[in-house]
Amino acid sequence: MAKIKLTKGELKRQRDALRQYERYLPTLQLKKQQLQLEILFQITILTERKHLESKKRDAIRPWIAVLADPGTDISQWIKPKDVATQLKNIAGVDIPVFVKAQFVSAEYDLFSTPLWVDAAIEALRVLVSLEKEVATIEEGVHILRHELRITTQRVNLFEKVKIPQAREAIRLIRIYIGDQMANAVGRSKIAKRKIEEMVLEEVAA
Repeated sequence: MAKIKLTKGELKRQRDALRQYERYLPTLQLKKQQLQLEILFQITILTERKHLESKKRDAIRPWIAVLADPGTDISQWIKPKDVATQLKNIAGVDIPVFVKAQFVSAEYDLFSTPLWVDAAIEALRVLVSLEKEVATIEEGVHILRHELRITTQRVNLFEKVKIPQAREAIRLIRIYIGDQMANAVGRSKIAKRKIEEMVLEEVAA
């Protein structure tokens, strides 16, 4: 702890600081708790979406060979032209929430295109949408974890450093001021006794 001034002014400053720390700490602790709960919630959703993504990926494996045929290139219709998200505020932190992936309209010759292409495009769009949703959730979890790390550091700073230091400073200053007052009273009594003795000597003379 840095050297402190043993004065009444410093005592007031330390008391004000302690009140501020103790008032701010519960807010930080609540924020930390909210972030922890939201991270758990987001990880639960992430696990579910990844599981579904895996199932959808397995479902299209039988089509891989036919999709590789240059004559049935559908890549232009399964690549999103836009990924819509919105913001969700958690304890003062904004995280992205997936809304939907938007694709260009699939326009092709119905007579010359195999019948399975419609189903393949739809299945692949679902898979791509899930991939984008998973990526969005992962981004949100990263943001939340970063904020949780900062908030935890602040909570620890207040709990383990700032508040104990302020309390110790107040204790030391009060002891010092108390000793100074006691010494002042002692000196006053000695001075009073000397004056009384001088008065008695003068009277006796």
